[in-house]
Amino acid sequence: MKRVAFSGPSNTGKTTLILKVTKILQDRGLKVGIVKHDPKDKATFDTPGKDSYRFSLLGAEVVVVSPTRTTYFSKKEQSIDEISDNLSVDILLVEGLKNLPLPRITLFRDKIDESYLEFSDAIATNSLKCDKDILNLDINDPEEIANWVLKNAQIYKNKDER
Repeated sequence: MKRVAFSGPSNTGKTTLILKVTKILQDRGLKVGIVKHDPKDKATFDTPGKDSYRFSLLGAEVVVVSPTRTTYFSKKEQSIDEISDNLSVDILLVEGLKNLPLPRITLFRDKIDESYLEFSDAIATNSLKCDKDILNLDINDPEEIANWVLKNAQIYKNKDER
């Protein structure tokens, strides 16, 4: 498995770009996993009143299995390594988690926030200029970014490969 991260201020297009890069990588025959950071813990994943929701309210680890998917609801934060160990993908794209030591593209649209640069290996902008010596990719060229991802993603061996 290879892993790479995407960061940037809100509303810079991280999710949109990840969707485009994912489609390109899938078209190249790769299985892609995506981890999205929810720092404000506002995402919801089940419907109140449903069995899995009721189980989850007890604090239990809940797995829902159906003919087309398996969904895992956990009541504890997991490290990126623990998450990676539970996935069977060729490449894992992580949105956010800027302190995670992964190769990282940071997106900027209106201005460059230099506080992100110390965590970044490359930036993707809509023609903004950066004073720092860092690779600047075109935010509107997902093929170029997909190529960067494949070239720079960190190789990770999950627990079964170690």
